Amino acid sequence: MISTEQKVWTDEAFMALPKDGHRYELVNGELVDMGNSGMEHGGIGSFLGGLLAIYVRQHKLGFVCDSSTAFTLKTGNKRSPDISFVSKERLKGLKRPPRGFFQGSPDLAVEILSPSNTVEEIHTKIVEYFENDTRLVWVIHPDEKYVLVYHAPEPDRLLRPQDSLEGGAIVPGFSMSVAELFEEWDF
Repeated sequence: MISTEQKVWTDEAFMALPKDGHRYELVNGELVDMGNSGMEHGGIGSFLGGLLAIYVRQHKLGFVCDSSTAFTLKTGNKRSPDISFVSKERLKGLKRPPRGFFQGSPDLAVEILSPSNTVEEIHTKIVEYFENDTRLVWVIHPDEKYVLVYHAPEPDRLLRPQDSLEGGAIVPGFSMSVAELFEEWDF
């Protein structure tokens, strides 16, 4: 049993949490169990994360991480987007990723909505990302088959399956069809 009472969590203590299938974020000194998200959520995350990671590596733009990566924000909160990208400019001087947590937020944070997510929870994360220098957020809604694009805490674009998801100035040249995120299997 893990105590979720408020305390100061060191990186070591946070990283030493049991590997029991739970994913945690640290919010205002308390552990928040992010739960399991299901196969659809994981599939979208793996597919988009894989495409993004290959593109970023081929073009030497920075580094892509999955949902097991926590970012230490100015407040001390540790947030773990479903997919994240940190630009090479912010990784200068490093030869490898830090073993601990990245200090700051990613340049791109991707959140894939799960049935358990609330509007308030997602909005709070988005606001916090931008307060910590995130420059782009994609929120993917699998049930409704759309992506919201943020360059600030308010969405500025709604993308439907006929649209393209683009990295803009944050991940230059990256583009894919939104429809690919929601394709039905044909096997």
